[in-house]
Formats: sequence, C-alpha cells, structure tokens
Amino acid sequence: MKKLIWIFILLTWNSDLEAQSTFYLGKTITVIAGVSAGRVYDLYARLLVQSMGKYIPKFTVQNMTGAGSIIGANYIYNIAKPDGLTIGAIQPSIYFNQLMKQKEVKFDWGKFTWIGSSDKSDHLLYMRADLPYKSLADVRKAKEPPKCGSTGAGTSGSYMPKLLEETLGTKFAIVAGYQGGGDIDLAVERGELQCRALTIQAYHSREPYHTWRKTGFARILMQTGKTRDPRLADVPTLYELMDEHKTPEAERRLLPLVLAATDFGRPIIAPPGVAADKTKIFRDAFMKTMNDPELLTEAKRKNFDITPTNGEELEALAKQVVSASPEIVERVKIIMSQ
Repeated sequence: MKKLIWIFILLTWNSDLEAQSTFYLGKTITVIAGVSAGRVYDLYARLLVQSMGKYIPKFTVQNMTGAGSIIGANYIYNIAKPDGLTIGAIQPSIYFNQLMKQKEVKFDWGKFTWIGSSDKSDHLLYMRADLPYKSLADVRKAKEPPKCGSTGAGTSGSYMPKLLEETLGTKFAIVAGYQGGGDIDLAVERGELQCRALTIQAYHSREPYHTWRKTGFARILMQTGKTRDPRLADVPTLYELMDEHKTPEAERRLLPLVLAATDFGRPIIAPPGVAADKTKIFRDAFMKTMNDPELLTEAKRKNFDITPTNGEELEALAKQVVSASPEIVERVKIIMSQ
C-alpha cells in the first residue's frame, strides 16, 4: 500500500513539473511595470524576470506609468486577461487610494492575484543638506513648510510627510504630479523642491543617491523601521521620534495601516480570477527565483535587498487592509487626501 502511495505522489509531482514546463512553451508573459523605466520598482521587476525565465520561459516588460502606478494597476485589473500571460509590478501603497474611494481607482486591492514580493523596505525622508533643517524638530519650527515632491496621492512621497505631520506635528508642502521619482530628484537638485520620502532600499541602490551620499548633498531626517537600518545607524526611527514627542496612542494606531505598504514591499500581481493551477505555477516559480544563487549574486552586485514574501501572505494582508476599521480608515483618509 505504501508503495502505491509513493508511486501516486511521484506521478503527481512529475505532472506538476510537466504542467509548469509545457503550459508556457511558445508563449510570452507580459510584465506591466507601473513605474517609469529605471526606477527601483522597475529594476527589481526586470531582475526578477531575468532569473524567473529558468522556471517560466519568456517575459517582456512594458512600462505603464502614471498616478503612482494606479494606471498600471487599473490595466491589470480590468483589461489584462486572467489567462496567466500578464503580471504586474506596482507600487505597494495604492490601496490607500481605494480606501479613499478615489474615482481614478478601478480595482479592488483584495481581489488581485498575489504572486509575491521580493523585498520589504522601510522608508526614509531626505532633505537637502544645505538647508537649515537638521532634524524634524527644525521642520516643526519652520516658518514656511519645506516642499516635498510626489508622483501622486497614495504614494510614499505624499503619505509619509503627512504621517509625520499627524504623529510629530511637522509641516510639509506636498507638490504632486511628477511623472516619476527621477523627476522629483532632479527638481530637488534644481532647488524647486527640498525633500522627498522613498524607500531606504531605493536610496542605496542607484544614482543620484550614490553621488549624493559621497558629496553630502542630502540629509536623512528619519526612517520608519522599528529598529535602525545599519546603513542609517545615526538616523532616528519614527518610533523613537514618537516616544520623544510623546505622540498619543490615537495617532500611533495609524501606523499599522499606513505602514502596511512596507510589508507589501515590491508586489508582483496578476489579474483577478487567474486559475489556481496557473497561480501556483507563478508562486512556485517566484519563490524558487528568490532563492536562485544567480539572482542573489546579481542582487548583491546591484545593492538590492532580497527579503521575499510569498503570495499567500500578501493575499491575506491585502484582505486585511481593505477591511480596516472605519475609524482608522477615516483618519488615514485625512492623511491621504491632502
């Protein structure tokens, strides 16, 4: 009897391998990158599919920018077919836009097919170092709020400064509408803007930040992790600053919903309704890729962190954030709508 069971398991395992190897033969999977080419989310997506080709044969990346990747997410949700031939790399915080019931949002965050995330990355806020803001306490005392750039509401460039206002009493002026992060950084270099919030990983993975760190162009005023990132050992965490500022519990309760974007990390999604067998193919291939020695070597060379999350965890988190309590959602709406 045991022998028959093992034969059944072996046959099933071989059938799974065959399904993975034959379904995509001769087909191309389109990856919709909801950010402009060269941004870290785009670079992570390209690194992923470069190595994932060992498990699923052929990919092509198509950038679909705008509205903090809402345009790309709308396309994946409404236009792309759930046939296993389209996946997407989107920004992790646009569930806020759904909670705010923005008319531009044409998706239900909890209903995407979740493949996985390659990295969890906390955020930082940088400021031009030639300005008189050596700490967020200086920002609180400023007569005119510094201008921070953003691609749109629901992105960290918008919500992170607003979260600091809510929890620490700082004041920032958000200038939204930039096409991408590179445009914001150029505006900072030109003096049109003074600050920006983005992921710690992005700040350590590409230009202009490599040059900025060498020249001391920017000063980091805070980071969102519960412990300090080793690369920012002298930068206080938001939690430390809240303790110092004696932030009330009502404001602290905003953080799990707002900072869930960190746990979503760099999500890879597919349209709703992808068949369970194809979803499994993607999820299995994704996690194998995250442990692939060649990918890990290339990620290290590019200074990319790899801290993967599987699709099941992301799916559960997505359902959690869209079912947050009305009280917290209303507070978060205030942060996100300004």
